[in-house]
Amino acid sequence: MQVNVTIMAQNSLPRRNFLSRVFVGLGAAMAAPAVGFAKSFKEAFDQTGESMNPIKKIKPLGFQWETADPFLFCVHHEDAFPKGNDKMGPDPTHFKGRHMGEDFIIKDGFRMYHGKTVPGFPGHPHRGFETITVVRKGMVDHADSMGAAGRYGDGDVQWMTAGKGVQHSEMFPLLSAEKENPMELFQIWLNLPSKSKMVEPHFKMLWRENIPIYTHTDAQDKKARVEIIAGKMGNLSAVMPPPDSWAANPENEVAVWNIKMDAGAEWKLPKASKGINRTLYFYEGEGLDISGQTVPFYHAVELHAEIETVIKAGAKPTGLLVLQGKPIGETVIQYGPFVMNSKAEINQAFEDYHKTQFGGWPWPKYDQVHAREKGRFAKHADGTEEIKS
Repeated sequence: MQVNVTIMAQNSLPRRNFLSRVFVGLGAAMAAPAVGFAKSFKEAFDQTGESMNPIKKIKPLGFQWETADPFLFCVHHEDAFPKGNDKMGPDPTHFKGRHMGEDFIIKDGFRMYHGKTVPGFPGHPHRGFETITVVRKGMVDHADSMGAAGRYGDGDVQWMTAGKGVQHSEMFPLLSAEKENPMELFQIWLNLPSKSKMVEPHFKMLWRENIPIYTHTDAQDKKARVEIIAGKMGNLSAVMPPPDSWAANPENEVAVWNIKMDAGAEWKLPKASKGINRTLYFYEGEGLDISGQTVPFYHAVELHAEIETVIKAGAKPTGLLVLQGKPIGETVIQYGPFVMNSKAEINQAFEDYHKTQFGGWPWPKYDQVHAREKGRFAKHADGTEEIKS
């Protein structure tokens, strides 16, 4: 999928330095030219002329991961945050030498991103797509223009449909004052088809207790465990995504799988239909083998989804993320946090945001964090609450 970026004049932006805020969605702030494919392979063919090699291409990964339609991109955040102070941020002695408010270079093991007191991404707008935030370690505080809020992490997933427009903040409070606060998460941007670009905003929590885990044990008693965030594996199906998502229709075969394999474990990734885009991201371990081909660490592998793929972990436990789905196949015009199908729609998104602020900001500050003692919870726009331990 080719993503076209429309550049708009700075003087078309509203007050309070909107240009710096428009790029503050996780990953979008570091938008950079896509890294080209590092290597391609000659495909072997059987007597029917069909490809027997599941690998299309292998490419190295940067901060922002290139994805295939229906996905827009993915980012992998890893930060070794220190102990938290009384404001749930790092001690200000860590701020020296940083570009506060635009801090994306790892220093002392972490980044502040757009946060100036607490790391994270203060209030910013989105329209026309979905964010899937998969938190492996640490906590995220959510607040949005609909009045919804939450705290989630340590295996939880938030799935947000921006639809016709929403502002939200994503802050990383350093809850522990006694020990370090490591953070690891993926944020995945999933496109919406044109018919769903202007649906009502919606967010859904996929709590870790409810995410199905498929387990395969190989002949050497080594295990592969698959967290089924979207899609299905074996006889297990993910929690239903938001109703207007491209993933809500099983015919689109959207899958988001986080796979953990024991060192030396072997497992076959099942087939999907021909024409489905499937990419595997190798983010943890060393010496991954895919159907006899060695894959370097921190590389992505674009696969033929219709071919069964044999995966063998190397000498260390291995982490893999798989994104797959039927392509939407529509023109994509993206400017920062707005993803539409035409330049006119992008211009309209700016005009609408200028007029309405997508509902405004009902919170005392744009870098909203919740009380330190609060546990995992979600408060939805309709007032319903989910409380977790």
